[in-house]
Amino acid sequence: MAAKLLTAHKQKIKSLVLVPAGGGCFELTANGELLYSKLNTGTFPDESAVVESVRAKLGA
Repeated sequence: MAAKLLTAHKQKIKSLVLVPAGGGCFELTANGELLYSKLNTGTFPDESAVVESVRAKLGA
């Protein structure tokens, strides 16, 4: 997923930080705003939906 985000938005992403976690935690934040939480939804996100949510946040 990190590769897809960088491929789609490489000119707009200033940094990308991966934080290993346990217990099925997957959360995506951009500029401090939570865009997706597997803990809240119970499911892993669709990659294209993640790329789109980041695009919307970046105003691309």
